[in-house]
Amino acid sequence: MIRNIIFDIGNVLTDYRWEGFLADKGFDAEMIQKIAKASVMHPAWAEYDRGTWTDEQVLAAFVKDAPQLERELYQAFTSIAGIVTPRAYAIPWLQELKAKGYHVYYLSNFSHKAEVECADALNFLPEMEGGILSYKEHLIKPEPEIYRTLLDKFNLVADECVFLDDRRENIEAAETQGIHTVLFTTYQDALEKLKTYGVM
Repeated sequence: MIRNIIFDIGNVLTDYRWEGFLADKGFDAEMIQKIAKASVMHPAWAEYDRGTWTDEQVLAAFVKDAPQLERELYQAFTSIAGIVTPRAYAIPWLQELKAKGYHVYYLSNFSHKAEVECADALNFLPEMEGGILSYKEHLIKPEPEIYRTLLDKFNLVADECVFLDDRRENIEAAETQGIHTVLFTTYQDALEKLKTYGVM
């Protein structure tokens, strides 16, 4: 029986508007693609999520490998306020699940900078019973240890949990720990998939 619903934050409970965020800063589509390749697609991004490197160290790694984009990278990462916004259904959904007797948790690769600067996007966290942000544990999805850490921290039984995430590799890693999963595409799709676990 499912008793616990575990949510990813990015793209599940929030809207991650990376391209729109950079467009708002005045970058055109070509430059947005160049910035993305030099930053969010850079290996250092994993250390940003993991919390083992400071913001300055991560940005320095971006600039070292793309010195021609130094000005643009510094401009893009000076502030990321507004890059994450809450989805309209987030709080009502959590409240509905709790009213039906489920416990709700979060497990997300969310950086310290994002948590601080996008705090308004995380206004649903008080509705939840707890969870794990990757940078606080120095672990990131899809490393199996992060799922085990969540289970152990809150004394959860894997077979009583279902985890919602938008990335298949994270879903597959959760399943190695015995956790049931839902690959998130849309809110309505997730509701239908949850029904297969008896979550109504």
